[in-house]
Amino acid sequence: MNTSLRVNEVARHFDINANTVRHYVRIGLLNPPKDDSGYHRFNATQQQRLGFILNARELGFTLEDIQQLLLDAEQGESPCPHAREMIELRLQQAKEKLASLAALVERMEQATSAWKNIPDCEPCGEHICHLIEGHHHGA
Repeated sequence: MNTSLRVNEVARHFDINANTVRHYVRIGLLNPPKDDSGYHRFNATQQQRLGFILNARELGFTLEDIQQLLLDAEQGESPCPHAREMIELRLQQAKEKLASLAALVERMEQATSAWKNIPDCEPCGEHICHLIEGHHHGA
């Protein structure tokens, strides 16, 4: 794509929401020039940059990570060493989140099973929902 595109066109090309593109512009990850009508125009360089951002997001990099990688490149340094460090950290965080989600699934399955034979109750002064209140935190 060599042509200069407006926000909606570039969003459609990358199959993302136009508000996502606008957000990246607002926080400075993208800096497309404006045309005479005041519309941002995304040239080939800006489109390449957006493709990079989307690939990095898909790999779990945060917007702050991406900002640092782009800054490295703009300063003429290879962003690759930072990318290697960052992905190790993001991988560890993803594993921790996965373990936390697995524990949540287990708690939910136990609750679902335990609740099968417990009758419903009407709200009263003592309970909001006795099923949830009967679950002990950390149990």
